[in-house]
Order: sequence, then structure tokens, then C-alpha cells
Amino acid sequence: MVERFQHIQSQIRHATGIASRPRGSVQLLAVSKTKPASDIAALYRLGQRHFAENYLQEALLKQQQLAAFNITWHFIGPIQSNKTKPLASHFDWVHSVDRLKIAQRLSEQRPDYLPPLNICLQVNISEESSKSGVSIGKLPDLVAAVSALPRIRLRGVMAIPEPESNYAKQRQPYRQLYLAVQQLNRPELDSFSFGMSGDLKAAIMEGASMVRVGTALFGKRL
Repeated sequence: MVERFQHIQSQIRHATGIASRPRGSVQLLAVSKTKPASDIAALYRLGQRHFAENYLQEALLKQQQLAAFNITWHFIGPIQSNKTKPLASHFDWVHSVDRLKIAQRLSEQRPDYLPPLNICLQVNISEESSKSGVSIGKLPDLVAAVSALPRIRLRGVMAIPEPESNYAKQRQPYRQLYLAVQQLNRPELDSFSFGMSGDLKAAIMEGASMVRVGTALFGKRL
């Protein structure tokens, strides 16, 4: 795990340098779905602090097991309306908000004793029928509506483009979405949850502030 962690960090630093961006401007999110709490603890001891989960019940169990660790928890999976309360109560970030109803419920259910919940809007940038997310054309209206809600803080967008092996083609959807957000003229939207291990460099070149990496960090589950 040490070598994998160092390799991913090196990749991020290299891509950040090529993009002429400040060192440290890209946050690594360790995607720990299906991985045991012991793996998360091991990576935490190496210095990783941000962990992302896809499945709510699995995440809540790990949070109990790792309560002694100062982890920043991100949720990146699909959201059902009846699961918003625990999301609002137990996470620091939610990346997969794709409609106003979900944002409203998270806002209403975020406890007063916690800081506002950081959220990203998931955009279906490749317009795939199998994926969740708002269309890029409807993004401005959703941003305006969600920004007005209390107890949450709209930070930016998340995207999972259609898989592509060609580097130039990997960059295109991220560039399109980044530019669309810039055109909204909302400086508070400073977070771009772009890229995984297969397109990490392309995502960073096009403005990613957070990259989501799982198997390349933890290894394949036996």
C-alpha cells in the first residue's frame, strides 16, 4: 500500500506540474468502497485524510469503527430520497447531488451543530442513460436553486464521463464542464470532482481539484 500511495501522489504532482497549477491544488480522495476499515486505517497512518464511499450502510459501519480517526468523509454514490438524513448527519461532502429535491432534503436534515454540508452537483456530461446527473444545459438553473438553500454549501460539480482511452478525448468532457461552470460567474464554485485512476492526468489538466482513486490505492479485493 505504501508504494501504491506514493505512486498515485507522484502522478498527481507530475500532472499538476505539467498543468502549471500550484502544488497541493489537487486533493486525493481515496475511494474505499468494499475495503475493510483496517485498510482505511493503514492509509490514514500514511497521511491520507479524505476518504470516499459509495454505499451508505457500509460507510456508516466504517465510520463507527474509525471514530477515533479525524477523517473527512465524502459520499460519491447514488442517492435515494429516503437515505438523505444519515447522509446529512454523517458526511462532510456529498458529491452526487443530481436534483433539487435531494439538495432540499440534505439542507433540511443537516444538524444545526454541524457546519454546512459541502455538496457537488453531479453532471451527466456524456449524457449516458445509465448514469445519474443533471444535464449540462439544466445546470445553471439547478445551481441557482441549490445555492439559495441553508445548511448546505454548494462547492462545485462532479462528473464521470464515458470511459475513453484516448488522452485528448478524455480531456474534452472535463474541459466542457469546467468552462460551463466558469461561465456561471460564481467564484464560490471552486471544486471539481473530476477523474479516476484511468484519466487522472486529463482531469487535472482540465481543472480537477479532487481525483477519486480506489483500486490503484488499495489493490484488488481478494
